[in-house]
Amino acid sequence: MYLDVVHLRAFYDLPLGRLLRSLIGAPVRKMWPDLKGQSLLGIGYAGPFMRPYLDSAERAIAAMPAPQGAVPWPRERASACVLVEDTELPFPDAFFDRVMLVHALDHCSDPAAVLKEAWRVLAPGGRLIAVVPNRRGLWAQSELSPFGYGRPYSGGQLKDLLKSCQFNVLGDTEAVFMPPSRARTVLRAARTWESIGRRIWPVFGGILVTEAEKVVFQSLPSGGQKSRLRVLRPVFIPEGVATGLKPVRAMQPTMKGR
Repeated sequence: MYLDVVHLRAFYDLPLGRLLRSLIGAPVRKMWPDLKGQSLLGIGYAGPFMRPYLDSAERAIAAMPAPQGAVPWPRERASACVLVEDTELPFPDAFFDRVMLVHALDHCSDPAAVLKEAWRVLAPGGRLIAVVPNRRGLWAQSELSPFGYGRPYSGGQLKDLLKSCQFNVLGDTEAVFMPPSRARTVLRAARTWESIGRRIWPVFGGILVTEAEKVVFQSLPSGGQKSRLRVLRPVFIPEGVATGLKPVRAMQPTMKGR
């Protein structure tokens, strides 16, 4: 179930929210260092992580689901936010180059339907980033952040979901290794936690960040023989054989002068 958008906006204005925005945004920007000339769609509450691309992307739109509600985004510019049904996006097919899902797959009622709709609006070869709580991490068990209220995923579960919706997983990583806490001492040591966590217990990061690509054509099954095109040649059909076709009489040469 989606959280109220007012609570989401308030969280990302807090020191803890600003910190998570930085910690999660780092791997996102590593996957997508530049979106110059690209069109970007955010589904859920992706605005805090779309902000670095405002000056470079050709178009950036935040699609906020109706059960969550919507607020103007970005605050300092003309609003590029739209209230949507997450399984019926008001955009034509193949309209965006990139899609970012944050607080979407973990809060929606039908993740597969949301992904299929994201697939529809993505251009062929378009890419998607999904940000979800890690089932193995501590943040999925804590109510200090919005990531503790949704449906957590393991890395394998998220990959299987993406593949079932015609996406090819390109890469994945974990983020937010610090323990859930608002204590200033913990927040100040967040960068240290990130450095140590990536080296010692990478699978226990609080957040999963996965990149995938839209698959348009399925490859041939491995190990099977490739189908060959059959060359159709004209065949002689004896007179009187029922074929369902009108008979065609062969033209006989005529003898002139007789």
